[in-house]
Amino acid sequence: MIVAVAGGPSLDALQVTLLVIVAAGAALVVLTREPVRQVIVLSAYGLLLALLFLTLQAPDVSLSELVVGAIVLPILLLAALAKIKRDVK
Repeated sequence: MIVAVAGGPSLDALQVTLLVIVAAGAALVVLTREPVRQVIVLSAYGLLLALLFLTLQAPDVSLSELVVGAIVLPILLLAALAKIKRDVK
């Protein structure tokens, strides 16, 4: 299946599939209620975005998203959650 945009490049099946999975992943991040699980799902979502950017031939954006969205942000959020739980006790 090829989806063509007027005057633009066409999307192949892998890109369309990743777009659908990324959309479902975004909904999953929003619908997850427990903070630690939400951070884990957010990390997986960052990985999906990095894969999508890679298939869209944007390796620099993909690498940035991989580092920030899938590694650094979840570590910072987990550290903040640990500090909040420690301060509450």
